[in-house]
Amino acid sequence: MSKGLHLFAAMLLAGTAALTQARAEEAKGEPIKIGAIIPLTGGGAALGRSELNGVLLAQKHINANGGINGRPIQVIHEDDGTNPDNAITKANKLIYTDKVVALIGAGQTGSSVAVGAITDPLKMVQVAFSGLGPAVERDRKCVLHVAPPQELNARALLSYAKDNGLKKMAALYDAGYGRVVFTELQKYVAEYGIEIVASETFEIGATDTTTQAAKLRAMNPDGFFVIGVTGTPVRNLRALQVKQPILSAIGQATYQIVEAMGPNVSDVIIPEYLVAEDPLPRQADFVKLFQAEYSSLPKSIEAFGWDALQLVAKGLAATGPEPAEGKLCETVRGMFEGVNADYDFSADDMTGLRLTDYVFSRVVDGKFTRLEYRIAD
Repeated sequence: MSKGLHLFAAMLLAGTAALTQARAEEAKGEPIKIGAIIPLTGGGAALGRSELNGVLLAQKHINANGGINGRPIQVIHEDDGTNPDNAITKANKLIYTDKVVALIGAGQTGSSVAVGAITDPLKMVQVAFSGLGPAVERDRKCVLHVAPPQELNARALLSYAKDNGLKKMAALYDAGYGRVVFTELQKYVAEYGIEIVASETFEIGATDTTTQAAKLRAMNPDGFFVIGVTGTPVRNLRALQVKQPILSAIGQATYQIVEAMGPNVSDVIIPEYLVAEDPLPRQADFVKLFQAEYSSLPKSIEAFGWDALQLVAKGLAATGPEPAEGKLCETVRGMFEGVNADYDFSADDMTGLRLTDYVFSRVVDGKFTRLEYRIAD
């Protein structure tokens, strides 16, 4: 069994995201309530369903292996509809009506930031699926992130472009997550010797971006940055017979989104963490567990859901199921061995992730192939 894959009790004590085939006595008694705010409708739904699958698998595994001090975890999940205002309403319900001890989510940057304005003053742990975005999030020490900060996403895209001779790039990005990553791209393009020759934006839920794609195609760049949470822009570019490489951020690394890119889509490069067709040794047992549960392969997004709940569980095992105000936040702000990567939640970016943690996949005929390419130290 690979490093860190031990009994669940050991995972809680050592801070690992461990898996096990052994079974402890199933948890019983009054459940420990943990809230989850996940976009199951709206523009972020493709990611949200994946995140929820990871969370629910972790809940099942934790409870089957003794829970927290013998008590089961109960995840109460709410759909924010990919809307920050809805996310605020759901957060208040979970905190003040359901009396949860921690929150997981939200899935989109806007919703995560909105919810963080509620959780952080309460010193309540919030583990967001979005990467560190606006500067205000750096001041929120109880809002942690299992996804990489947007600066890292931008640098990963730029590193691949530079190392593969793509000097003139066009960018097509959505008005939410995509805009945040593109803002970071613009900060660092000169450092990597890359020029953005044209850029276009689209709404998160857009079903057609052909007009924007055609404008970018006319510039004949070396490649395209496509940043969003939908397959629409890639499908539109390929429908226009664009042959250049497309570099997409991690938000598009799901099987559902790739399916939406169109039949036999190829040559889409994505910096991510988990390529289930060819997992890293530390990820192999998680892939098997997920496949046995859902009869499908996981991606980084599902592993974010798993890692988020395991992090909260690890903290509760140390503090007890009813921690004093701020104690759980203090406890989880440290090292954590996740499925996707090794985290340091005491780091300034709330993750401690590094550029060298990324693996790169290429979409070939609708499937992911892990590339040998890695960013050098």
